[in-house]
Amino acid sequence: MKTVHDFPRIPLAVGPTPLHKLENLSRKYGKNLYIKRDDLIGVGLGGNKVRKLEFLLADARARGADVVFTTGGAQSNHAMLTAACCGRLGMEAVLVLKRRGVTGEKGNLLLNRLLGAKVRFVDTDRYGEVYREMHRLGEALERQGRTPYYIPVGGSTALGALGYVAGMEEAYGQAVALGVRFDHAVCVCGSGGTTAGVALGSRYFSPGTRVLAIAVDDSPFEEIVPRLMGETLALLEDPALVRGEEVAIQYHMGAGYGVAGPEDTAAIEEMARLEGIFLDPVYTGKAFARFLSLLREGYFTGENILFLHSGGAGGLFAVDLPA
Repeated sequence: MKTVHDFPRIPLAVGPTPLHKLENLSRKYGKNLYIKRDDLIGVGLGGNKVRKLEFLLADARARGADVVFTTGGAQSNHAMLTAACCGRLGMEAVLVLKRRGVTGEKGNLLLNRLLGAKVRFVDTDRYGEVYREMHRLGEALERQGRTPYYIPVGGSTALGALGYVAGMEEAYGQAVALGVRFDHAVCVCGSGGTTAGVALGSRYFSPGTRVLAIAVDDSPFEEIVPRLMGETLALLEDPALVRGEEVAIQYHMGAGYGVAGPEDTAAIEEMARLEGIFLDPVYTGKAFARFLSLLREGYFTGENILFLHSGGAGGLFAVDLPA
């Protein structure tokens, strides 16, 4: 069996990222609430994708790639962070994005321009069409002697999921140093790769911790996450099977992907006003809103709960939050 340390990895994150107690929220809700600050990961405006990109771009470099293609929605955090990391490594980034959401030069699209990324929009809601366009553009560059590398939405592959196997090794090591054992770990689920890594990282480094993923997209994550976990286990040459109880998935989409509701605004405001931490309206804000409602409902057993802040601040500057 292999470990994450057996795979090529480019150190892009500035870490370890902080893990600390949310003192005011803990008093309010009567639980010991902790936060893992991957929004402070040291690239762009921060975010979980950097951990995935450490492995994915190491693979791209090993394959001799000089241009990296990836995709997402118009305000994709993953796409922006891919551009930021590629720039540091001397690779060109081409972002083939869905023409949905805010497409004016706001939020992450402004950051993409500052980073020098090439952006192409595809007027579709189907990733199959987006991937065909990515490969069409890549094949044209190949004819010019370039070497493209393709990263799917969210970097959600087995190789990308290794980023959060490593990330949870880091987080649970910090917990040991604090003298804390987490009863629950909560993360947002947008494409499945982070959740798969969190679940496997918990299996390896804190097997008593129950993982809850809060999905902000209507994709069938009950199928996607176990598949990614299985593929990651295969990559690690671990013969163990995926266990159905390893991750619980709840959905909180509201009016739709990327559309914040009043409850999301309230959660974003609560975190900002009580803890001085900003959440975004697409991912972490929605996940935190559902997390707070579950706290009020008495969902969580045990006392110590970890919330993964997976970044996304650029979205705050692209949309209007409802009151």
